[in-house]
Amino acid sequence: MEDSKKVFFTGTLVIIVVAVVVVVYYFFIRENPEEVLPIQEVVQEEPVQVPEEEPVVEEKVPEPVHVELDKSDEFVRDLTKGLSSHKRYAVWLKRKDLIRRFAAVVDNIANGMSPRPQIDFFTPKGDFKVVMKDDLHFVDPGGYSRYNLATNVFASLDSEGCAKLYWQMKPLIQEAYRDLGYPGKDFDITLRAAIVELLNVPIIKGEVQLEKKVISYAIVDPVLESLSEAQKHILRMGPNNVRKIQGKLRELGAALGIPGNKFPRSRSYSPKNRSF
Repeated sequence: MEDSKKVFFTGTLVIIVVAVVVVVYYFFIRENPEEVLPIQEVVQEEPVQVPEEEPVVEEKVPEPVHVELDKSDEFVRDLTKGLSSHKRYAVWLKRKDLIRRFAAVVDNIANGMSPRPQIDFFTPKGDFKVVMKDDLHFVDPGGYSRYNLATNVFASLDSEGCAKLYWQMKPLIQEAYRDLGYPGKDFDITLRAAIVELLNVPIIKGEVQLEKKVISYAIVDPVLESLSEAQKHILRMGPNNVRKIQGKLRELGAALGIPGNKFPRSRSYSPKNRSF
């Protein structure tokens, strides 16, 4: 992700283009046998002063932190407490092993797995809501509001601050990622894959029909049912929350220096339901 770092750290270059115009004076002498007009002196003009280019001021690269991974929680809490003013955000920071949890969550999502074991505090209260219509099961749209709090906390994060913190914590994150079993892989690649995984979740237009299983439900639409577990977690949060989360992910990606064309576009999708 070296190119992304260059995009993030390099400031805008000021380019000054100077066009030099040569003016040629032509002197016309009227023919006169009695008088010859004297040749006019050509006055040499002073050379045009070309302004010097302004020095390019590059943004200072955040210094990486120097602290042991297993003793980093208090240090991380201190650096991250200003990233959001949402009161619930402070509660999230009380968890232990923050860097290790972050690395594991991103790795789970990038691989399509449910990150629930690492973010149990993220699970809303109450059960998944289902409504019946003509003996058919559908997702209850009223249940989407259960996820509003988590979405609002995530959306409240300062994207630029998060990006700066990421570069400061990168050595610790890379160490935690290595301990997960990736000794030679750059975590930047996994982070980008995780963002893409969630951006590929469609924004649902219409009702989502379910099929009752023994202890759970399956989505009738084959496209939605084929989504990964990580994607289904986001899908269950409802269209409005998906829209907010994906918007924030794009904003975070831009702050990290990842070009927008590296990410898939948001897409709407109308589920294909059936009747019996």
